[in-house]
Amino acid sequence: MDELDRRLAEGITALNIPFTPERLEKLLAFLRLIQKWNRVYNLTAIRDLRTAVDLHLLDSLTVWPHLRGERVLDVGTGAGLPGIPLAVMSEDRHFVLLDSNAKKTRFVQQAAIELRLPNVEVVTARVEDYCPERGFDTVLARAYANLAEILAATRRMLTPQGVILAQKGQLPEGEIQTLKDCAVKSHRLNIPGLDIERHVIEIAIG
Repeated sequence: MDELDRRLAEGITALNIPFTPERLEKLLAFLRLIQKWNRVYNLTAIRDLRTAVDLHLLDSLTVWPHLRGERVLDVGTGAGLPGIPLAVMSEDRHFVLLDSNAKKTRFVQQAAIELRLPNVEVVTARVEDYCPERGFDTVLARAYANLAEILAATRRMLTPQGVILAQKGQLPEGEIQTLKDCAVKSHRLNIPGLDIERHVIEIAIG
């Protein structure tokens, strides 16, 4: 096991997420795909694989314990974060990865094919224009917009018991105070081995 494998395995273990060697390999293969496509598509500013394990994979997986239900929407997925890592670790859930940037969704679609992820559906559209046939149990938003904008854009897509999970750095107390007619919880997240402040804001409207 090389350094990247060890770092990822230790991090996932610390997050208390069950995994197999095959899932570990898929996650690292995803990082290598990002690195390969990054030269042309400029998917992310992170070039170092060790840093990417921490800030792409483990950061994405910190919300895994908070996922609900079978249908998950990742709004503004960009390079497939956090949707692809979560889909690798949650084969029983269906993930829709949404972004308006066709270059990025082209990459995400190719990644889903190469990683053999039948539980991933990629959609190229603005969130305002997206009209799914069925609602979602969880809506993910990572570095997408402020909480009021996320709620306004996605609440129509939630199932009655669904939640929005918005990943943030510092606790956005000012943004939380702007939210009306919903229940809000904040959870402190820890990326194993890193001293970085992370929170997920859980918003329920049911």
